[in-house]
Amino acid sequence: MSEDAGRLRSLEPSKKGLAGQYRFLPDVDLPRNLPSGTVAIAEMANAFGVTHRTLHFYEEKGLITASRIGPMRVYDHQDVLQMSVINICREIGMPISVIQELMEELQQAETQEDADRIFREALSIRKRELVSGLSTVHRQMQQVTILLDRQPAEPGMATNDNREISLFSADEQTCLQLMAEGYTPHRLARAFDTTVKAITAMETGIIQKLNANNRFQAIAKAVLLGIVHS
Repeated sequence: MSEDAGRLRSLEPSKKGLAGQYRFLPDVDLPRNLPSGTVAIAEMANAFGVTHRTLHFYEEKGLITASRIGPMRVYDHQDVLQMSVINICREIGMPISVIQELMEELQQAETQEDADRIFREALSIRKRELVSGLSTVHRQMQQVTILLDRQPAEPGMATNDNREISLFSADEQTCLQLMAEGYTPHRLARAFDTTVKAITAMETGIIQKLNANNRFQAIAKAVLLGIVHS
């Protein structure tokens, strides 16, 4: 850390309310080449790579407080150090509400060691949150990979995308509907004016297309898929 940074670590109570009254803040790196004394809003924004609107937002949340020279917002060295802490927290994804709680806790730090400890504890909590998030993402990636690696459904195999009806001929759809209504193979043979052997062959084809094990399972799947009405 630079000599200026070290000088800024220990702070006198300031004019500010929620955003002030820090005796000590964490030992963090400060932006380089900031002018001494007050810092204009444009210089502050450039130093931290944020927009003017972001700085206004932090002011609204009570994290920093600008002074004014005429119409121009300016910041003192305490604001620079506070902004250094805030910017680090935002870069690692801490919510604003958590940063507000952290900064309020830092106001109670009575030594530099206290401030550093409070900050490290907050960083440790955030690390655990990120690790947990990574585990969730890893599980989701595994699920996506499994789904992408699955082979396309075999022709005639039932899926759940409502394409099953197109797999059946008009006679097969009629046969399925009559099967769902309780028609036996013999009754189906009379209805189609054909042989029981022909009906059995048709039923076998229907069962295979629905990837079922028997006629009863085929009927159940056809009802669930909306191919026939129970």
